[in-house]
Amino acid sequence: MEVYDYPHFCLQAAVCLLTDVKNGPEIRKKIVQAATCQGEEGNALRDAVNFAFIDARLITSILHLQTAIYYALLAQSQECLRTKTVHSEILWALNPSNNISEAIRRYGLSDSTTSLFVVEIGAIPSHLDKINAIVDGTVSPFARLPEITDWGTIRKYHKLNNELAIQHIEDTTVANAMIDEIVISTVAMKSVSQ
Repeated sequence: MEVYDYPHFCLQAAVCLLTDVKNGPEIRKKIVQAATCQGEEGNALRDAVNFAFIDARLITSILHLQTAIYYALLAQSQECLRTKTVHSEILWALNPSNNISEAIRRYGLSDSTTSLFVVEIGAIPSHLDKINAIVDGTVSPFARLPEITDWGTIRKYHKLNNELAIQHIEDTTVANAMIDEIVISTVAMKSVSQ
């Protein structure tokens, strides 16, 4: 787990990469219950799942994820969130289009998710115990991200399959670095392009 400080927002972001996730459907069920349940039970459920659950296959680099986190914090500080929470705003920022449902469906937790970034925003984010209580997976170092990233799906979602500049690069490492730069720029420029 890594914690990033954002002193100008008086907030931190705790980020954890989990692999071999076995309980994606159960987590999704809890998220839906938290959204629909009222009263103290609803508050307890919302507190238990108060994270951004991000499919790690669609993250090109840690900078990609950090850019989306920063975008969401900035939107929250300016009181212009497009979604209901700062955590769902991270998912929206990662998606190249402005469709909120699509962003949650693509970048959020699905029943088939096996690698997951869990992000918590707060003045003092919780410890790993809270994440381990909800996710049945293995905490992994961020260095494992290159073996998790699904470059084909990222190219598809960002409509880069026919990009001539990328198609003619034979070295996949160089091509992936170029895609990473494009994807990061897309997140960073999202507020300008609206």
